[in-house]
Amino acid sequence: MAQKLHQTPIAIIGMASVFPNSMNLREFWDNIVNRADCIIDVPESRWKIDDYYDPDPKAPDKTYSKRGGFLPDIDFDPMEFGLPPNILEVTDVSQMLGLVVARDAMQDAGYGEASAETRDKTGVVLGVGGGQKLITPLTSRLQYPVWRKALESSGIVGEDAERIMDKMRAAYIGWEENSFPGMLGNVIAGRIANRLDLGGTNCVVDAACASSMAAMKLAVAELVEGHADMMITGGVDTDNSPFMYMCFSKTPAFTPGDLPKPFDEESDGMMVGEGVGMIVLKRLADAERDGDRIYAVLRGMGSSSDGRYKSIYAPRGEGQEKALERAYDDAGISPSEVQLIEAHGTGTRAGDATETTTLVRYFNKHIDYTQSDNHQAVALGSVKSQIGHTKAAAGIAGIIKTALALHHKVLPATINVNKPNPKLGLDESPLYVNSQTRPWITNGTPRRAGVSSFGFGGTNFHFIFEEHSHDHKGSYRMQHTADTVIFHAGTPEALIEKMQKVVNNLRAEDAEGQYLNLAQYSRVTNIPVNDARVGFVAGSADEAIELLDATIKFMQAK
Repeated sequence: MAQKLHQTPIAIIGMASVFPNSMNLREFWDNIVNRADCIIDVPESRWKIDDYYDPDPKAPDKTYSKRGGFLPDIDFDPMEFGLPPNILEVTDVSQMLGLVVARDAMQDAGYGEASAETRDKTGVVLGVGGGQKLITPLTSRLQYPVWRKALESSGIVGEDAERIMDKMRAAYIGWEENSFPGMLGNVIAGRIANRLDLGGTNCVVDAACASSMAAMKLAVAELVEGHADMMITGGVDTDNSPFMYMCFSKTPAFTPGDLPKPFDEESDGMMVGEGVGMIVLKRLADAERDGDRIYAVLRGMGSSSDGRYKSIYAPRGEGQEKALERAYDDAGISPSEVQLIEAHGTGTRAGDATETTTLVRYFNKHIDYTQSDNHQAVALGSVKSQIGHTKAAAGIAGIIKTALALHHKVLPATINVNKPNPKLGLDESPLYVNSQTRPWITNGTPRRAGVSSFGFGGTNFHFIFEEHSHDHKGSYRMQHTADTVIFHAGTPEALIEKMQKVVNNLRAEDAEGQYLNLAQYSRVTNIPVNDARVGFVAGSADEAIELLDATIKFMQAK
């Protein structure tokens, strides 16, 4: 008999991310607890709306959606990762951002400078869907026979035709020896293993919108079977190109409106997002032995296929229920012991209806919702209401959100739900849509949560997570937007000098990273009684610089 995961639970010890309107994990959590709407119009830096948008869903070669979740600009230093700058043009952005987020996840876990022995037993498995954006320009460049025929049929031949085709070729990236590896999805994981010098398995998995959870399942197997001692896993999707918009427009799956509204009675479609999220996993016993910080514990996984059904992309409740049953069996708990479900929750009518009615049916089997304590006692949410559907990174977005919710003891909100759709059956169930961020208070039982992700082709995943430490110390971290910073020195003059050095460092180096280190130092430092001191609260490096400048000017004027 196969070993159940709850007999060898897995710890999440590190996390990092880049999602719409958030450059790092901290900003992602701030957006979640602050109910931020990160959906925007397509930026001009990506593609011009006038070129591809038409509100008519049936307009040929046009998308009827012009909004989505887009990654912010991220600084990338190729020399840090040993990449020649001249290959960047033929290296897909997913490979570069993958390196940044993997590095940050390992640093967050405390293994940024891991020993050779540790790195040799560390692997990376990522969810990556379809081709990468670089394929489009490389393929487009090869369309010159079609261009020639079109020109010839228009009476343009000879040197004139060749001159026009040369100009069209110049609009696309050229083919050279680095083009092929630069466009491959598997090289996202390969570059991470190469640059971070990892000796474990590296590969990618494509399970459509469930890719990151499929990848995590394989990563966990490496740990449970003893082939690795630490794994990086997650999902990467940086493709909100016109091609991707066309795919979802002609399905059709987009909302014609301005916002995704999972579970709402006016929900009428999804919006796509971009995202890169990664977590670092270890066996729980090893993480506890090594004194690692543990965000959450994975104690059950369930997966299934829909089998034969009416359509390859139509959701099937029976298949999803199998994943639920297998997950709770693997975790060794009842659904009655879960207080939060992070749903797939895309916002499409068929998808939300199938998923939610399946959850209602399954939870009603195990919980008597007619008892007052059980009626609407399980919060239901979807991060897609804030950042859109991040496709191959959708599962990891939900997992990171859930792990942070367990870690901070906070029930995160789902936005854009004015009135839950009565057809979903939530009123007669233990489930409710949580629309406000609030403390996660329990009656002494461990906080637990389930996360779902489904993909085209009828693939279903559901994972069960549990808090590591039940004791809650200090105030509930409803917001993570500000830190207290304290400076001290023997004299006011020395204090001014110290603050000026900090300002200079913040302006010259990785400001946010320097600021987080500074805030951490301020929480543990001991201040001599007679020292001069200055303290303030700031939510970012920029705000800290502004306050420090003002403080220095004030002290110098005295």
